[in-house]
Amino acid sequence: MTEIGEVLAALADPTRRQLLDVLADAGQASATTLAGQLPVSRQAVVKHLNVLESAGLVSGGRSGREVLYRVRPEAIEESARWLTELAASWDRRLNMLKRIAEQA
Repeated sequence: MTEIGEVLAALADPTRRQLLDVLADAGQASATTLAGQLPVSRQAVVKHLNVLESAGLVSGGRSGREVLYRVRPEAIEESARWLTELAASWDRRLNMLKRIAEQA
């Protein structure tokens, strides 16, 4: 199970979000292919992919001499569920406050 904090920290970087978007569109791609579509070096892409992989957002697998990466949506879905629950909790609290304020 992935830590939501790791997912949110990984997604905080705009380059990593862009990398995820490109990778999601491609289905799977190597770091070299991804670097050709982003304004960063291959080495920077590899570092970003390592962070995304540690957070459970991507996985890499060997295909010959290359490592092909693909998006793992489970970590994003888990984080989205948590954020939805958090938003609902705050909505309940704010509604309770509103009712109290209207009764005063």
